[in-house]
Amino acid sequence: MILSYKFTKAFLLLFWVFTFICKGQTKQVYSPNSGDLVTIFSKVLNEDRRIYIHYPTPDSGQVNKSYPVLYVMDGESHFDMLSQYTDYLSRWDVKVIPQMIVVGIVNTKRTRDLTPTSSIIDYFGKPDTSAHSWMKPSGGNEAFLQFIRKELMPYVDTHYQTQPFKLFAGHSFGGIASIYCMITHPDMFNAYIAISPSFWWDREYVLKLADKKLKKAAVLNKTLFYSDASEGVTDSSSFHVNLLKFDALLKTKALKEFTYTYKYYPTETHMTEPIVAYYDALRFIYKDWKSTSAK
Repeated sequence: MILSYKFTKAFLLLFWVFTFICKGQTKQVYSPNSGDLVTIFSKVLNEDRRIYIHYPTPDSGQVNKSYPVLYVMDGESHFDMLSQYTDYLSRWDVKVIPQMIVVGIVNTKRTRDLTPTSSIIDYFGKPDTSAHSWMKPSGGNEAFLQFIRKELMPYVDTHYQTQPFKLFAGHSFGGIASIYCMITHPDMFNAYIAISPSFWWDREYVLKLADKKLKKAAVLNKTLFYSDASEGVTDSSSFHVNLLKFDALLKTKALKEFTYTYKYYPTETHMTEPIVAYYDALRFIYKDWKSTSAK
């Protein structure tokens, strides 16, 4: 009995260790905590795209209610957080923003999709000529935006009760993708959120494009929130300096009907900043919003 017990215990221990090792070697596929998970085949990108969609719980008696839509890049990282933010901030006893649909776009080839040009110039302005450079492939942001416009938006509008008001949110590469979209396709969204936009990309390509495309005193009836954290301040990169350049540029342009703000988070890092910045962005975009129902 004692030998049998010891053998069984040893066998179970080995089985547990083997199972743990196998799990560690298996690539885990992220799934959202709530909402729908759909796969859309994109003809534009010629690939399947995983999409997370969070639909708010309708108020009783308002089953036909429609909602604004927040499209967020890096869906596997920020979808759950923004779903929770929008649910809480629109809750019956808070009501500082409207209920909204959150659409999380999951990455396949992030650098390709979220950068506007093909480049091998890295964060510090030096060329990365390695055969397996993380910067390859790049420059596919235009096609990615067309996927959103021609395929993703029609799907969401067909399957969910949506309002015309749309928001576009991104962090880092997603930040420059958001600003690039506002500059080149401003009609796609009503509000834009750019958390730590990587203006350093391709020798400040998007920063220069903004200076070229945004005409002084032109009408741009959009809302923009942009921010950065403690990055490019003590190191040798131009990260923080570029955000200050962009902020100064917008002040110089004096665009009409354009609402914007810049926030700097010196106590946050590049990866902790989205937690506070997305909250502040939602509050800023809806700072003048008033609930039509009593609290």
